[in-house]
Amino acid sequence: MRPKKHILKSTLIMQIDIDLLFSWGAVAKKYKKNEVVFNEDEVAHFYYQIIDGSVRMFNSNDEGKEFTQGLFCKGESFGEPPLFIDQPYPSKAVCLQDCTIMKLSKDKFLKILDEYPLIQKSFLVLLANKIHSKSNTSKEIINQKPEFRILAFLNTHKRKSECNDQKVLIPYTRQEIANFTGLRVETVIRVFSKMNDCNKVDIINHKIFY
Repeated sequence: MRPKKHILKSTLIMQIDIDLLFSWGAVAKKYKKNEVVFNEDEVAHFYYQIIDGSVRMFNSNDEGKEFTQGLFCKGESFGEPPLFIDQPYPSKAVCLQDCTIMKLSKDKFLKILDEYPLIQKSFLVLLANKIHSKSNTSKEIINQKPEFRILAFLNTHKRKSECNDQKVLIPYTRQEIANFTGLRVETVIRVFSKMNDCNKVDIINHKIFY
């Protein structure tokens, strides 16, 4: 049995220790901005964990309209549920910027969960939190006006950053935020301008801080 020290970095995000992943045969793969990690309906064969960069999972309809299912940042894992139920990916995953992503085979990932009960328990908590958070965010987005939808998105990102006492960079474009909130990009631009005037956000060199 492998050493059990430093096997999990955080209970808030599924950040399995990188050295542990390497010891089980994971590889760190580099992806370019807009490169596809996996496609919708592709068979799930790997566990993915972001070292650097961010990834968007989304669906698109026949008219080309996109609906964002999730945004994932440094330290987070994504696309895990199909690994447990032998189902294909329900969404497409694309890099929002240049990324380095740990990639571990499904069989070895499941063996890690068997060998390390702490990781297994934390993973169950992670999935429960993701479902709960997505449900709350969806409820806020559906029921609220544009500014409240955007605030729900910003608050979700800020909770992940764990920097509640200062404004943090929001690493997403207006279009990406529009895709996630179901708003027109023109509406997002207008709302951010209003929020900047009210000091709810800072816009510096076209970058948003919240």
